[in-house]
Amino acid sequence: MNADVSRPAWRVLFWPGLFTACALAILVGLGFWQLERLGAKERFAARIAASLAGTPQPLAPEKDWPTLKPKVTDYTKVTLRGTFLHDKEVFLYGVITQGRDSLPGLFVFTPLRLADGAIVFVNRGFITNDKRDVKMRTEGQVAGEVTINGVLRTPQPRGMFTPTDDLKNGLWFTRDPAGFAAAAGLQRVAPFTVDADATAVPGGWPKGGYTMVSFPNNHLQYAITWFLLAFCVAGFFIFWARRLLADERHRATLVTAPRGP
Repeated sequence: MNADVSRPAWRVLFWPGLFTACALAILVGLGFWQLERLGAKERFAARIAASLAGTPQPLAPEKDWPTLKPKVTDYTKVTLRGTFLHDKEVFLYGVITQGRDSLPGLFVFTPLRLADGAIVFVNRGFITNDKRDVKMRTEGQVAGEVTINGVLRTPQPRGMFTPTDDLKNGLWFTRDPAGFAAAAGLQRVAPFTVDADATAVPGGWPKGGYTMVSFPNNHLQYAITWFLLAFCVAGFFIFWARRLLADERHRATLVTAPRGP
């Protein structure tokens, strides 16, 4: 008789139970997806660390540039040789850290013409805002062929709140080699840039070696959050279902209890 009496409670539980099962499937799935992302990020960071610790390799020839895969080539150490086109340099706004202080300034991107005529924009390094005028760093405007060792970087995506680039004054807020080339009127420009290493520049400016290697890796926290949410949803449903069934049993007991004369 108890089974017959409790049947309406199970009917009440059906749709909430189905909704809870779907929610649990989604939340647990998101948790495992974040664990997969965690593994991928750790493998990527390990590859970058190994690449940065390795020996610079000759830059791929121009004919291979269209086939380079950003996820494979980004942060690889390369070496290249050419002549700087100092009159075509552009500036990327940036901030470096010195101790506990943050110092705003500019990164100088100068096109380097290779022996075959192709061009690669090289991030020669950081300058303070007062060094933007080339007259303040004439020694650093190296003439003739130079060899650059550095790190290959793929274009930087523009964020929702990234300021608009000031093309008139050659000031950029994203690392955009295609945009640099268009603004400078250059052809045969690489679809990537190269961050020069910390080799000293005559006169001390620009200061190279400021490749930013930072990979926020919060996927484990996200995974734990999704799993905790799944646990809370399951716990709430179990608590609610037990209370509902208990109320139904109590109601059934009152209905079936013998009555006095």
